[in-house]
Amino acid sequence: MTHQDKPVIGISCGDINGIGLELIIRAFSDSRMMDLCTPVVFASSKVVNFYKKTVADSNINYQNIKDFTKLNPKQVNLFNCWEEEIAVTPGQLTDEAGKYAALSLQTAVAALKQQQIDGLVTAPIHKKNIQSPEFSYTGHTPYLRAMFEVPDVVMMLCAGNFRVALVTEHIPVGEIARHITKEAILSKLQLLNQSLQRDFGIDTPRIAVLGLNPHAGDEGLIGNEEETIIRPAIREAKNKNILAVGPYSADAFFARRHFEKFDAVLAMYHDQGLIPFKALASGEGVNYTAGLPVVRTSPDHGTAFDIAGKGKADISSFLTAIFECIDIIRRRGQYMENRKNPMKKVNPEVFERLEDEAI
Repeated sequence: MTHQDKPVIGISCGDINGIGLELIIRAFSDSRMMDLCTPVVFASSKVVNFYKKTVADSNINYQNIKDFTKLNPKQVNLFNCWEEEIAVTPGQLTDEAGKYAALSLQTAVAALKQQQIDGLVTAPIHKKNIQSPEFSYTGHTPYLRAMFEVPDVVMMLCAGNFRVALVTEHIPVGEIARHITKEAILSKLQLLNQSLQRDFGIDTPRIAVLGLNPHAGDEGLIGNEEETIIRPAIREAKNKNILAVGPYSADAFFARRHFEKFDAVLAMYHDQGLIPFKALASGEGVNYTAGLPVVRTSPDHGTAFDIAGKGKADISSFLTAIFECIDIIRRRGQYMENRKNPMKKVNPEVFERLEDEAI
């Protein structure tokens, strides 16, 4: 962590025609947020000022910066990613909005890589209009994986102690089965286990693994992936000291609230895990990218074009994403501190007394 006293949290603005900027303005209109972090918003003052007029009782104060050594810890810092005038049309899907959403994200990630910010909270993008030769990813998660050059990451949704991670993310349903491999499941379990220990402070995580087919295959009657792929992956994970259990039938698992007995759930595909998560998380879910060398969170919803610019957006998930980012940064820092070479912490006087204190 670069700033030990109060983390510097970067905020990408997301699609400028969505609800991202409204969420940012409403969240940081509360001056108490500055007691928890030093925020840096990656956007444009012209776009921020446009949305300030749409937010009732907006009380956000910010300073423009171009130099991270000039951060004001008592105020929102606005890093202007562009200076030109652009059309803001709330609720509309436009190529221009996607272009500047990508620019905000790319600038924020560059700052994250250079350790100018300690963590990143990403406002929602639209996966269609953000596509370009410079950005050809299906979302934040694969983009961050590529930018930080890690072999794998895990998309995980969190709401308190309720956590759901995914083996596959944003791929067509018809392609899911061929992406479910023993190697993929094992990789996700290893990253998930490590993240639960390092980022959430759980010494011995319990992880439930869901099946792929209805009723977890009914012992091979409805597909055999559970027997040939998922169970062998779980067995190998246990051999690596990962407490993974399953595979469970997804419908009964969530309906009977078995997830309450586990620290995380590994679902095979997007809707299998995220439909029950969003139904049960009461609007306060957070999307977390596990497996990165940095901390990135986001709200668990999209651009919400239907209410953009109307001052109706619910900030609960966005606020929780900020709080979770701060908490993970601190827990990760504590985890690393606890695992430093203990000999370096020993006062030299202790060694002088070793003979006297010997038992």
